[in-house]
Amino acid sequence: MHHTEAQDAELALGGIEALSEPKRAETWMRPVEIAAAGLLVVMIVMVLANVFFRYVLHKPLIWGDEVASISFIWMAMLGAALAVDRHEHMRLTVFLPLLPGRLARVLEIAGSVLVCVLLVRLFPVAVEYAYEESFVTSPALQIPMSWRASALPAGIGLMALLMVLSVVRTREWGVIAGTLLVAGAIVAGLWWAKPAVLALGNWNLPLFLGLFAGALLAVGVPIAFCFALATLGYLTFASHAPVFVMMGRIDEGMSSLILLSVPVFVLLGCILDATGMGRAIVSFLASMFGHVKAGMSYVLLGSMFLVSGISGSKVSDMATVAPALFPEMRRRGHSAPEMTALLATGAAMADTVPPSIVLIVLGSVAGVSIAGLFTSGFAIAMVLLVVLAVLARWKARGERMEGVRRAPLSVIGRTALIAAPALVLPFMIRSLVGGGVATATEVSTIATLYAFIIGAVLYGGIPLRRTGTMLVETAAMSGAILLILGAASAMAWALTQSGFARDLMVLVTGLPGGWIVFMGASILIFLVLGCVLEGLPAIVLLAPIMFPIARGLGIHDIHYAMVIVTAMNIGLMAPPIGIGFYIACKIANVPAEQVMAKIWPYLAALMVGLLAIAAVPWFSTALLSN
Repeated sequence: MHHTEAQDAELALGGIEALSEPKRAETWMRPVEIAAAGLLVVMIVMVLANVFFRYVLHKPLIWGDEVASISFIWMAMLGAALAVDRHEHMRLTVFLPLLPGRLARVLEIAGSVLVCVLLVRLFPVAVEYAYEESFVTSPALQIPMSWRASALPAGIGLMALLMVLSVVRTREWGVIAGTLLVAGAIVAGLWWAKPAVLALGNWNLPLFLGLFAGALLAVGVPIAFCFALATLGYLTFASHAPVFVMMGRIDEGMSSLILLSVPVFVLLGCILDATGMGRAIVSFLASMFGHVKAGMSYVLLGSMFLVSGISGSKVSDMATVAPALFPEMRRRGHSAPEMTALLATGAAMADTVPPSIVLIVLGSVAGVSIAGLFTSGFAIAMVLLVVLAVLARWKARGERMEGVRRAPLSVIGRTALIAAPALVLPFMIRSLVGGGVATATEVSTIATLYAFIIGAVLYGGIPLRRTGTMLVETAAMSGAILLILGAASAMAWALTQSGFARDLMVLVTGLPGGWIVFMGASILIFLVLGCVLEGLPAIVLLAPIMFPIARGLGIHDIHYAMVIVTAMNIGLMAPPIGIGFYIACKIANVPAEQVMAKIWPYLAALMVGLLAIAAVPWFSTALLSN
């Protein structure tokens, strides 16, 4: 079953729900789509111009980064609005289907009403923030910083309008009025009891940032808005900090220059899928290994490894590999649930292969070298590849091999020739970033330009209309990702300001067992958070808190990063909650309950690999130059 980039984006950012929900895009949002796509192009052109001027002419464009940064924040905020319009914001959709239909509907509408309240409350704060920024002048362009900061009220205003329209169209006036009355009563009660709430001190953290955020997640409120609502509640009722601070944190969380590479790698994944470059890699590996026992399982794992190294998106990887390999695997006696289990765990393995968006975000928030993360990621993925391949070989004992022959050399040569331009990409990305030749953002834009040109020349190209759709999808997907990072950044600030990080550091450093106990606790925390939150918000929330503790216990930054990213990816694919697990089931078109029975041995193999990575730092640090 083949998936377009639009479906990929839905799968990635809408969990399961977006698949069954048709896009109800507003026609008046068309100019916003065009603007977001145009800003994405401007951003890419500026980064490429920076590369050209810096490395070819040796005259850096002083104002280039500023133009790229302004385009980026506007693209992110308009993209977040597009994601609201298209119902593509990532949410947890496990609990609502378990409830009676009417109750689930009521809770879903109530959650949407709360999001409206949040956005309407934040809009004047965003306007004030943009006004305050007008007194600051940008260093290179010498323009007021309100030019870029105005993106926040523009995006929040658009999202508020779209959410209000969405809620009004339900015509569930009783539910809407009831939610507003109950919310108003709770707000009034908390305001009246604010001195008592403040007196609770850090007990407010589990109350607002834990219980409240968890309840919102359970009723299907998108993750970004869960974090923002919980942080708004905490700042309003349990601290003396003004809500204005929250806007600054959201801006900062979305604006790091390193994050410019996120939308570019998302676009690269779309190009990979549209041109068939990924399928060329799969065909080449199938011609090489398809004739051996468990060969197709090896091909699936190898394809996930190599394709992931180009696209940086698990969804794009799975949607490329599954349709190409599943028919032949089925013919050889593999059951559909077994193949899907291997696909899901293969995607978990591949997320450390550069260019991983998770690694880029981790490097940004924790201050860890992205070059080091990219270099180490290859080695870690190899460890996990080996444990999964060993299990796949053992499970293939009864595989039917009748009529399976080794591919002729001419076929291997032809598929190698077709796949060669695509195979260059993962190694080019890794060597350029790992060797310190260029930044992740510069490499991502170079790789995207390379893929676009190679796709046009050798793989049949991409129709102009499809290109426009891809740019809009990329903007929407990136906006949804970056809004989560902004909201998680605000929540992480609240956690840090409360003294929670300091208290946690004192507690952990006082535990017996030193770094081993801390590593075990970290694995457990990120396994659970990977299940519930998906990767990025968990990283933004906890990395700034956990990394200083790890350093204090003598754990190497790269070693610790690889352990928590691997744990998180395993959690993401772990039923019954992990979002990634359901995405894999949907791509393979296999019922989740059938896959659930088969996935546990594969998850156990990944856990063996994870424990080996945690216990032996050498796996993570062997390839590092220092």
